[in-house]
Amino acid sequence: MKRFILLYFTFLALLFSIFYLHTSIVSVTINKWQTDLTLLTLDIFLKPHQLQGTDIWINPHYKIVITQACNGMIPILFLFSSILAYSSSIFTKLIWITIGYIVFTIVNVARILFVVYITQNGNGELDFHWSHDLVGNTLLLATGLILFILFIKNSRKIKNL
Repeated sequence: MKRFILLYFTFLALLFSIFYLHTSIVSVTINKWQTDLTLLTLDIFLKPHQLQGTDIWINPHYKIVITQACNGMIPILFLFSSILAYSSSIFTKLIWITIGYIVFTIVNVARILFVVYITQNGNGELDFHWSHDLVGNTLLLATGLILFILFIKNSRKIKNL
C-alpha cells in the first residue's frame, strides 16, 4: 500500500507537469487539443450559434466559458496516476488508460451539457454552481472511482489466467 501511495503521488506530479501545467509546448498543445475536442463535441449538441469560440451563451447576459480547467484533463490525469501506480501489466494499464480517456471525455461533455441545461432552465448563477460544483464534480469523481475499481477487477482476472 505504501508503494502504491508513493507511486501514485509521483505519477500525479509527473503527469500534471508534463500534460497539464504550462511547463512545455507539449502540455499547452495537449490541453489546447483536448479543449478543442471538447468544444467540437459540445457544438454538436448545443443550439446553433450558442457556442462562440470558448463561450457557451446561456442568454444574452450570461455565458459559460470553457477553459483548460473544463476540458476533462484533471480527472483523466488522476485516473492515469492511479492506474500507473497499481501493480499490473503494462498492456492492461494501456488498455485501461485508453478506456479511461474515452469514457472521461464523453462524461465530461455530458457534464458540461448538463450544466448548460440546468443553468438555462434555472436561475442562472445559483443553478450553475449547484450543477457544476456539486453534481458535475461528483459525476467526475464517481466515474473515476468506478473506472479504477473496474481496472483493479480486470487486472486481477488477467493475472489469474
